[in-house]
Amino acid sequence: MTEHPTSHEGRQPLAARPQERTRPRQETPPSPAAPPAPAPAPASRAGAASASSSPPSPAAAAPGGPGRGPSGRGTGQAGHGPSGHAAPGHGPSGHGAPGYSAPGHAPSGHAPSGRGAGASGRAGGHGAGAAAHAGGPSGDGAGPSGFTGGPGGHAGGAPGHGTGPDAHTSGAGAGTGAGASTGTGTGQGGSPAGVAGPLDGLPAQAGSAPGREPAAARHEGDRLRFVGAATRRIARGIDLDEIVLGLCRATVPTFSDAILVYLRDPLPVGDERPVDPFVLRLRRTDRLRLTEDDSELGLSAADPDTDLDLGPAAELCEVQAGGALAEVLRGVRPVFGDSAAARAALPELLGDGRSVPSGHRAILAPLRGRRRVIGAAVFLRRPDRPPFEPNDLLVAAQLATHTALGIDKAVLYGREAYIADELQRTMLPENLPQPTGVKLASRYLPAAETARVGGDWYDAIPLPGSRVALVVGDVMGHSMTSAAIMGQLRTTAQTLAGLDLPPQEVLHHLDEQAQRLGENRMATCLYAVYDPVAHRITIANAGHPPPILLHLGGRAEVLRVPPGAPIGVGGVDFEAVELDAPAGATLLLYTDGLVESRLRDVWTGIEQLRERLAATAQLTGPDHSPPLEALCDDVLDMLGPGDRDDDIALLAARFDGIAPSDVAYWFLEPEEQAPGRARRLARRALARWDLEDLSDSVELLVSEVVTNAVRYAERPVTLRLLRTDVLRCEVGDDSPQLPRQRRARDTDEGGRGLFLVNRLARRWGATRLSTGKVVWFELPTRI
Repeated sequence: MTEHPTSHEGRQPLAARPQERTRPRQETPPSPAAPPAPAPAPASRAGAASASSSPPSPAAAAPGGPGRGPSGRGTGQAGHGPSGHAAPGHGPSGHGAPGYSAPGHAPSGHAPSGRGAGASGRAGGHGAGAAAHAGGPSGDGAGPSGFTGGPGGHAGGAPGHGTGPDAHTSGAGAGTGAGASTGTGTGQGGSPAGVAGPLDGLPAQAGSAPGREPAAARHEGDRLRFVGAATRRIARGIDLDEIVLGLCRATVPTFSDAILVYLRDPLPVGDERPVDPFVLRLRRTDRLRLTEDDSELGLSAADPDTDLDLGPAAELCEVQAGGALAEVLRGVRPVFGDSAAARAALPELLGDGRSVPSGHRAILAPLRGRRRVIGAAVFLRRPDRPPFEPNDLLVAAQLATHTALGIDKAVLYGREAYIADELQRTMLPENLPQPTGVKLASRYLPAAETARVGGDWYDAIPLPGSRVALVVGDVMGHSMTSAAIMGQLRTTAQTLAGLDLPPQEVLHHLDEQAQRLGENRMATCLYAVYDPVAHRITIANAGHPPPILLHLGGRAEVLRVPPGAPIGVGGVDFEAVELDAPAGATLLLYTDGLVESRLRDVWTGIEQLRERLAATAQLTGPDHSPPLEALCDDVLDMLGPGDRDDDIALLAARFDGIAPSDVAYWFLEPEEQAPGRARRLARRALARWDLEDLSDSVELLVSEVVTNAVRYAERPVTLRLLRTDVLRCEVGDDSPQLPRQRRARDTDEGGRGLFLVNRLARRWGATRLSTGKVVWFELPTRI
């Protein structure tokens, strides 16, 4: 017995069908009324190859030879009967049990549940006849419940499995049968890519060629694909201009030949109440310009029948309450330009003397955001182009909705970015002070231009005694919350610095403040105090990268500072170290964003930074320090394009110091003779510095300040004069009460000392210390 395959002859193998997507055939249980078919007699399939390659007409089928019916194909030998050999097939409601029929059996040659014998089956036989392999009206050809075919079915006459209301779809492939609507496709369920045509699941139109997609379906599919591509292009925009440009580029020339986009001026942000009056400003206009190729086709830019002359559109349009344009915008839905509402609204929007093409060649689409109308878009087509269709109103509505929502998001994002940028700017010092004996420079780089907010900060705080506190810190995270915490910690550090606390005490209080701010408020910080008179620097660290000291000869060293625990951990002690700060040396404080990235670890980055500083210092020679601003720029140049994973704060301090010859320091006992002695000591120092012109003013001010200190002091009073670009006088005592300037009455004997200091000195102030206070004033060295 020769066994024949159940699939149709001539079906392409999978390797020959690269675009086919296989999908398992859905089967239903066999019909219970289908009795088993008897075993068939041996039969050969002579002539199958010829039947597959060159399909004959239905009339050419003869009994006993290769035959084809009008609805299928089949091969057989003489004596097999009208229907020959039945393959395993479908029953009345699905796939039946496999069954074979012997020659000379029933006229159909199939059991009721055989393949193609039932109302929804698929028949195949080896005998010749009008229903060979087609199974009659319900076989593999056209029938009430046959298999429908996509483009390129298995039949030779018209591709496809046939048509029917309960049809299965078939994939692409060359048919081999010959019949009105027959043939087995190369696979079930697909167009050339395994889908049943441009619009999935669309039934074939009655009376149309099987397997050929209707023109209307193709047009709707193109429209859906255009809407998807256009909305994706609009959604790619981040700022306002990108979104509007995306709308124009997506619609011209695919959807329209010209577009005008009007937006509200100013655009409301979020829940803000719009300002009156309601004004629309022309944001962008694009048009399709004719090229030389268009001229060859007979289209000329000067031809009013083919070109679309936009002309100068109105730049501003004030929407009148209750007017035609206001009614169209309130309705939200797009309208054709020749509708009654649009004919009255378009002149108000475009300006007097402007006209749009006649017919359905203009669409006015309001742009509505989340809460209100924020603009309008006008789509125009040339007179030589087909007019808009009713379904194009839905397309315009989709484009307008996506554009308006994108504009809303862009405006909100712009406002948030502005707030973040302003917050960051106010958190960081606008200008660095220039205290005596030290020069400062700084840099700050955000992690990204689109998110100019972070938790890194730096600061320089002048302290009593011409000292300066240098601070750099990094709060965990890059959000607005991190920036707010950074601002609170920076303010706390400034307050603690004003108390002249030791660096380790400042970090201890910062740690307590971070714990009060909430859980997981972690930060690293490095706090250093530089004394230009003693040429010493005291540093305390809280989990921050160590500073680098660049010496005058070009040697760069990483300072050995105890690392400590980050701020916010709680219950830890901080340790401070005191180091030499020679004149001409440069101290570099930085955050980890400068030395750590995805491409390198922090210690590798620190070593690279040290080498970079040393190389930069060697370029200026052994006797000169590199300029601070150029040094900061050169340090940032070491960052590669992929190294900006974190924001960066950088603070550079050049130690000039104060020479011992420019310092005069005395201790005065708290007695009545102290003011007179202070005047004499100040006079001698001024004479040594060739500043006798300042003697009268200095003696008067020193006498007043020392008199006030002696009145409240219990321990010796300190007097120090410093000569730099200014003359600075500092008087310290052990009383924590700060003096306040007040207006003395005519009958008061005192209270005028600070008034004189305020009038004669260029600057003055009082600072509370842990051991008392310091009152200081400055005078210019050149009068």
